[in-house]
Amino acid sequence: MKNYLLRILTDDGGLRGVIAVTSALTSEVASRHRAFPLATAALGYGLTGALLLGALLKVQQHVVLKVTGDGPLGKIVAESDSYGHCRAYVGEPQLPSYGAITPELVAEALGNSGFLTVVKDIGLAELYQSTVPLQTGFLDADLTWYLNQSEQTASVVEIDALVDAGGTVLAAGGLLLQTLPAGSLQTLIQISERLDDLPPIGKLLADGQTPEAIVDALFAPIGYSITEKRPVEFRCGCSAQRSLAALALLERDELDELIASESAQVDCHFCGQQYTFSRAELEGLL
Repeated sequence: MKNYLLRILTDDGGLRGVIAVTSALTSEVASRHRAFPLATAALGYGLTGALLLGALLKVQQHVVLKVTGDGPLGKIVAESDSYGHCRAYVGEPQLPSYGAITPELVAEALGNSGFLTVVKDIGLAELYQSTVPLQTGFLDADLTWYLNQSEQTASVVEIDALVDAGGTVLAAGGLLLQTLPAGSLQTLIQISERLDDLPPIGKLLADGQTPEAIVDALFAPIGYSITEKRPVEFRCGCSAQRSLAALALLERDELDELIASESAQVDCHFCGQQYTFSRAELEGLL
C-alpha cells in the first residue's frame, strides 16, 4: 500500500479527521538510521504523529514533534509540513530488544516521565511552542492529552506501528479526530466509540484494509466527505549551505579549534548525510 493521508470533514462541518498510512515511510527512515526493531516502531509512531499534526496546518507551515523520556530510547524527534513531507530520528536507533515489538514495549523504552514538545512555524515572527509533561509514554495517548489540554481542542489520536522481531514493518499508520468550533463533543464521542470497537489501526492496515474503508466504517452513519488525498514521503531539508551556516554560529574559539584540525564534518541527524568542510571554507566563516 502506498503511503498517503486523507483529510475528512463531516457533512455538518462539525468534525474533521486525518488518517495516514506510513508503513513504507517508516521502513525507509528506519533503514537510513540502521534502526533495530524497537527503534523502528518508535520511528513509526513519531513519523505518523508528526504527519497527523502537519495535516492540520495551512500551506507552507511546519511542525516539529519532540518527545524526551527517561527510558533507554531517549527521545523521538519528528518533523512534518502541510505537504506531507516528513523526517524523524530517535535517540538510540540500535537499542536492543527481544521478541515481538508491542506498544507497551515502545512506551517503556520511551519512558513515562519526560516531556512532549510541539513547535509550529505558522509564518509569524516567533515560533509557537508548547511543552507538556508525558502522561503515559504511549505517543497517541499523550498527543490526545496535549491537544485537549494545551490546545484546548477536543481530539482523539490513535497511532500504531506493527514491527516484527526481525525489524520488518508490517504496517504503520494513525488517525486523528477533532471537533471544529461548530461541532458537537457527542459526535466525537460516538466516532471514538466506534473506533474502540474496531481492531487497532495497524492490524486493520496489515490485514489489507485501506484508509478509505476505515474512514467509511467510522463516519458513514453521520455522513462525510474526503476533502483531500495526499501522498506522504520522506524529505530532508539539510544541505551543505545550511550546515556551513550552522558552523558560523559557533563561538570564535570553537571555530579556531576546527580550523586548526584542518577540516570539519557535520552529520545530519535526520538523513545521515555527511558534509565535510575544508580549512579554507572554515576560515571564510571568520
